[in-house]
Amino acid sequence: QVQLVESGGGLVQPGGSLRLSCAASGSILSFNALGWYRQAPGKERRLVAQITSSGSTDYADSVKGRFTISRDNAKNTVYLQMNSLKPEDTAAYYCNADGSWGQGTQVTVSS
Repeated sequence: QVQLVESGGGLVQPGGSLRLSCAASGSILSFNALGWYRQAPGKERRLVAQITSSGSTDYADSVKGRFTISRDNAKNTVYLQMNSLKPEDTAAYYCNADGSWGQGTQVTVSS
């Protein structure tokens, strides 16, 4: 089973940017879809962005135009570039690869 390790979270002011990384222990070429999810305290885990093996992307309405998902197959890594961050983006962010989860990385947007 693939191991996924997220990084890049932290504390940022509203309007700021962060880039999350998800490094896989093996090749990501075989995965049908790679996604970023987030979960705020007391709320369900929800899809933020997804990228397929063909490169197609999909985003939650709340992050369209602000977040960008990308993949580097050579580095077995998926990224989530987050711009214009808002307090409501505060959550634990998790990487998913065809059902396998990472441990998550915390993003806090606060002044």
